[in-house]
Amino acid sequence: MAGGNLSARQKMINLMYLVFIAMLALNMSKKVLTSFGFMKERLAESNVRVDDANKGVIESLAKKAVDSPERYRDSYTKAKLIKDESDSFFNFLDGVQSKLTEKIDDPTDYESMDSEEAGDAFFFARDNKPSKQGQEFLDRIKNYSALMISKLDDEKYAELISQIENRFATKDQTIKDGKIKIPWLESRYKGFPLVTTLTNIEQIQADIRTTESDIYNTFLGTKLIEDASLQNYKGIVALNKSAYFSGETVTGKIVMGKYDASFVPDNFESNVGGKVESGQVDLNFRAGRPGTHPIKGKFIFKQKDGEDIEVTFDSEYTVITEPSSAVISADKMNVVYRGLDNPISISVPGVGDSNVKATAPGLKKTGKGKYMMNPTSGNSVTINVSAKLSSGKTIKTPMEFRIMDIPAPRGAIRKQTGNVDMPKASLGKATVGVILPDFVFDLTLRTTSFKLKVPGQATVLVNGARMNAKAKSAIAKAKRGDMVNIFDIKSSLVGSASGYRIKKASPVMIEIK
Repeated sequence: MAGGNLSARQKMINLMYLVFIAMLALNMSKKVLTSFGFMKERLAESNVRVDDANKGVIESLAKKAVDSPERYRDSYTKAKLIKDESDSFFNFLDGVQSKLTEKIDDPTDYESMDSEEAGDAFFFARDNKPSKQGQEFLDRIKNYSALMISKLDDEKYAELISQIENRFATKDQTIKDGKIKIPWLESRYKGFPLVTTLTNIEQIQADIRTTESDIYNTFLGTKLIEDASLQNYKGIVALNKSAYFSGETVTGKIVMGKYDASFVPDNFESNVGGKVESGQVDLNFRAGRPGTHPIKGKFIFKQKDGEDIEVTFDSEYTVITEPSSAVISADKMNVVYRGLDNPISISVPGVGDSNVKATAPGLKKTGKGKYMMNPTSGNSVTINVSAKLSSGKTIKTPMEFRIMDIPAPRGAIRKQTGNVDMPKASLGKATVGVILPDFVFDLTLRTTSFKLKVPGQATVLVNGARMNAKAKSAIAKAKRGDMVNIFDIKSSLVGSASGYRIKKASPVMIEIK
C-alpha cells in the first residue's frame, strides 16, 4: 500500500487502512463493525467508477486499432490482456466474498459480522497452515502481480513496478523488533471479524482497478488515450447560444473536427453565409421569426488527383419569444419537506444563470440553476425569482410551495412490515428497522427505541434496534401461535443535524411459529 508517488485516491485508501489497524488494537464495538461495512461500500462504489473509466480507454483503443491498425493494434492487444486478467482476478475475489457470506441473511447487517469463524475456516486448515482455498487466494495475488510486472519490463517503468510490488506484497510480517515472523495470510486474515476480512478483500479489488489505470496512463501515455478517443473529422456548428430572441443577432462558429486552424477549405457553401478564416467560419446574421431554423452547408477541399472532398454539416438554431415570467420546478414534486434539503431547479429560458436571482426563507444556491430548500415553520413557503433579460428588462415571478412533514415510517422485521411469521429463536436475534415505502427521498433511518409485548409478559422497553436481555427473556417464554407486538417504534434520520423528529413507526405483529 505504499511506495512511489501515489495518487490522491491511493493515499486516501492507505490512510483508511492505518485507521483500520489502529481500531483493531481496541475493543471494537458494534459501531466499529458498521464503520468497516460503510468503508467497504465506499470502496465498492469507487471500484465501479474506476472500472468504467478503464473500459472507456479499452473501447477507444479498439476503435483506433480498426482505423489505424499499424499504430494502435499492438497497444490495444496489450491493454486488452491487462483488462482480461484484471477482470478474472477481480471476479475471483467476488467469488471469495460470496463464499464467506453465503450464510449471512442480510449482507448489510455489519454488526452481526463480528465472528472470525467464517474467515478462519475458509483461509486456514486445522494445523493453522493455508487451506486449499487460502493457498489459491495467495497464488492468485502473486500471479497477478507477476503478470502485470512482466508487461512493464523496462527501466523507465521502475517506479510503477515498485508500486505494484508493494500493493500485492505477500511477504512475511515481522513483530517484536523483527525477531518474530508471521506469514502474511495469517497476519491479515487470521482471527479477524468477517466484516474486516471482506473490507480487506475489497481493498485488493481496489488495487486491481488502480493498477489497471496506472498501467494505461503510464504505459500507453496520455496522448495515446486522448488520440484514441477522437472520432473522424466532421463539420461542427458552434453557436454562442442555443436559442435567440426574435431580432437578436446570432453569433458563433462553424469549425472542422477539433478546431484545428491548419484545416482551411478551398471553398465553403452555407444557407446562412459566413466568412472563412483560419479553418473556421465566423457567423454573423440576424435571427428570424420564432421557431427552429437550419444551418447547413459543406466544406470543399480540392485534390490534385480525383474528385474534390466534401465535408458536410447540418445543424439548427432556435428562435424563442422573449419571456415575461420565470420557470420554476421542484425536482422531486410540488411540495417541500420539513427537515430535509429539497432540491429546487430555477431557470428562465434565454437568460443566463448569473442574471437570475431567487430568494426565500431556507433557500440556498448550490450550483448553476440549482438550489436547496430546507423549510422550517409554517405550511407554505414562497420563492421569489427576478431575472434580467438581455433587453435590460427585469421580470419577477413568485411561486408558492406547500410544506409537508416526513410521513410516519413503518416498523419492519427483516424488511417485512405488518404481520410477520417467525420462530422465536430468530426473533431474539432480529433487528427492528423502519422503512419509508414509496417516499420520494432516499432516506436512511435508524431505530432508536421500541417496546415489545409478549402475551402474559410485562412490556419491555428496548433502546436501539436489537433485542436486549429482557426482551430475549420475554421472547423465550412465548408459545407457538402467540402474537408478539413490537410498537412505539422511534427512529431518527442518519446523518441529519437538523434535530427533526421522525413520527413513530407503525407496529409489527410477529406470530411465533
